Amino acid sequence: QVQLVESGGGLVQPGGSLRLSCAASGITLDYYAIGWFRQAPEKEREGVSCISSSDGITVYAGSVKGRFTISRDNDKNTVYLQMNSLKPEDTAVYYCATGLNSNCHGDFDDYWGQGTQVTVSS
Repeated sequence: QVQLVESGGGLVQPGGSLRLSCAASGITLDYYAIGWFRQAPEKEREGVSCISSSDGITVYAGSVKGRFTISRDNDKNTVYLQMNSLKPEDTAVYYCATGLNSNCHGDFDDYWGQGTQVTVSS
């Protein structure tokens, strides 16, 4: 049984940092591209970042470029999203997902985590 479990969310002041984790079981994450997505209340879900499998190419949404960094630790079968200089508009539920593709151009329909809440507020 495949499971993706996000953690690391919480309440942080503007300008602060959080590191989200996406831990997997039943699947080897380094074989696949892993994406981070977010959904704020009354807004559509949006892609935040993605890391491909073999070559480790990373992709970022323009709104987070330069502030967020995606990485993977294959030994821990975990993908991270380091979020710095957080803004109130980053507030959302963050999800990791995979579509069992090797690059970030495919879909992410196969497996999703349950999400972790990130709230940026003073």
